[in-house]
Amino acid sequence: MLRMKMTNLLGSIAIIAFGGAVVNAETLAVRLDFSPWGIHAGMHLAEAKGWFDEVGLDIDLQDGKGTINTIQLVGSGQVDVGQVQLGLIAPARENGLLLKSFAGWVRRGDLAVLVDAKSDIGSVADLDGKELVTFAASPWVPYIDNFLAAGGLTRDDVSIVMVAPPAMVGTYASGEVDGFMTVGPFGLPLTAKSRPAKQILMDDAGVTFPSYGLIAQESTLEDRRDALARLAQVQQRAWEYIFDGNVEEAADAIISGRPDSNLDREVLIGQIETYREFFHTERTKDLPIGVQSAEDWADALAAMEAAGIIKTGQQAEEFFTNALLRQ
Repeated sequence: MLRMKMTNLLGSIAIIAFGGAVVNAETLAVRLDFSPWGIHAGMHLAEAKGWFDEVGLDIDLQDGKGTINTIQLVGSGQVDVGQVQLGLIAPARENGLLLKSFAGWVRRGDLAVLVDAKSDIGSVADLDGKELVTFAASPWVPYIDNFLAAGGLTRDDVSIVMVAPPAMVGTYASGEVDGFMTVGPFGLPLTAKSRPAKQILMDDAGVTFPSYGLIAQESTLEDRRDALARLAQVQQRAWEYIFDGNVEEAADAIISGRPDSNLDREVLIGQIETYREFFHTERTKDLPIGVQSAEDWADALAAMEAAGIIKTGQQAEEFFTNALLRQ
């Protein structure tokens, strides 16, 4: 706790130093992955507390329509920054979008199959004969075969049905299916009242996928380096503050920032709190929030190669930089 408070203090000093160098507010269009939920807490909290203003940033904070859509908007230059599932920038780069991550918040893979908490399903092998739902554009889709193989299964052993994204939780909650393939910390709190779930993580099956963080075009990283550094370091400060006993305040900031979204405070708190254990890996546990590991990225790229998502021979350093973060 003392270490965390000292980190916040140092972060505040760094922010003040940045603020003293800024004369006019600089606008950044930041696009999130989806409609408001827990992983957006860092952005909304920083906005509510005026931390962006302190460092001379005017943030145009936009809700998204999915990670892939946000990646496309960043890649086409329609927005400056995206907060997305980082693993999906690898195929985007293969398609000519020169994107790079400059902060990685969720450094442990969060993709999971959620099943009834009362069921006897506890491993990939236990999914034999079960029916699951996901959606066609889910980051899960390219990894399904490799995930099932970890339990000695193939798609012939499991029924996987594609539905519209908003229908997944309801289909599961109704009892029509055994589980759904989603982002674990997103889905667990949503099902807590209707049909409590437990998760089988893709990461635990040996399939690595880096999740939420910040991306920009390589040209933006070069041309607007100072502004992006201020953004990233404010977000480091925000997430450190959140996990230092201020989860409820962060949930309230999301609700305040999106008053017309009819958000469930208890669900938001659950999503933020569930993410706590996903903000580090074994390799990054002693590093500041947001700092990424080349070894973790190398493992993720190997998993993508095995799934046929990208070509072989990719180098981890092509996909991320830690240069803009406080370390």
